[in-house]
Amino acid sequence: MGTNLGDLLLIALPLIVLLALLWALSAALKPRDTGISEAERYQRELAARSAAHQASQVQAALAARAKIEASTQPSQNRAQTQQSGAGQQAANQGAQKHPAVLPTGQLNPQLAFELQNLVRNGQKIQAIKVLREATHSDLLTAKNYIDRL
Repeated sequence: MGTNLGDLLLIALPLIVLLALLWALSAALKPRDTGISEAERYQRELAARSAAHQASQVQAALAARAKIEASTQPSQNRAQTQQSGAGQQAANQGAQKHPAVLPTGQLNPQLAFELQNLVRNGQKIQAIKVLREATHSDLLTAKNYIDRL
């Protein structure tokens, strides 16, 4: 019986060591799914916040643009010029070959180009004055429009 136990240990012990070694190797080489790192989580959160901020900025810009376009509608310009008198209206039409605001409610491209040139040359105040004279808009509306150019 002593020899059988010794023979059994001689066979079983290396087999157990071999199995333990195979298990350790498979555990070491097995790909781990630990989720995302803190840096990657932060980058994703930052990207989501940035996208939300950009969306809110776009909405604010669209709202401001709609407000500017609403304040420069041709019907409002006609009403204001009619209040100032027919003589002044005739003088304004003679001085301007092209209307400042197109029937679509957008600024005349020539006027918009002139305003952009004034802003690029550092003459924001002059651009605001030109816009106010052309569209009869209030100071805040004209300033906001020029700031967005």
